[in-house]
Amino acid sequence: MNNSLINRSLQKGISYIEYRKLIKELLTKGISTGGNHSNDFLNYSKLNDKRMDRLDKTLKISEETQSSINNLKNDFTFLVIAEGWCGDAAQIVPVLNKITESSPKINMKIVLRDENEELMNQYLTNGSKSIPKILIIDNNNKVINSWGPRPSIATKMVLDYKEQHGNLDADFKKNLQIWYNKDKGTNTQKELVKLLKAS
Repeated sequence: MNNSLINRSLQKGISYIEYRKLIKELLTKGISTGGNHSNDFLNYSKLNDKRMDRLDKTLKISEETQSSINNLKNDFTFLVIAEGWCGDAAQIVPVLNKITESSPKINMKIVLRDENEELMNQYLTNGSKSIPKILIIDNNNKVINSWGPRPSIATKMVLDYKEQHGNLDADFKKNLQIWYNKDKGTNTQKELVKLLKAS
């Protein structure tokens, strides 16, 4: 992996607060992040902005997660590729933010997918630019692991539905959001903590 690309991406990366602010500012102009300014993407962004507002207020880090991150020996950075219109990102990025808020050893930088094509193309999921994608980076700015775009249970739901129905329709997307709401970030926490502990 090209280390200078990671360094450049980290320099361009913004904090979670800046990311939320950017989305809200764009929404006041009637547009979403990214290159697609259709009404659909605008509506997804509005919905996701409300989701993230709610998650910021209600999300809790589990005792297990807190205990694990308290025992981390090394420092890490989450370099997150996301967009405001992405439903999975709206559910996952607030969880990452809570994890980073709970540990001085973890930092987070967010870059937008459509503005960082070179980086995104290094971390495709089955050939597609699926987001969010989380790169776990060590002190030497080396990518030691990547995760995403969804927790394994949600990934299985997607694969099973595609196998049965060919594509993901509005019904499925609604059911996936219901699953995320019930899960409350638990699986995302478990999977990321496991990767951090292994690093």
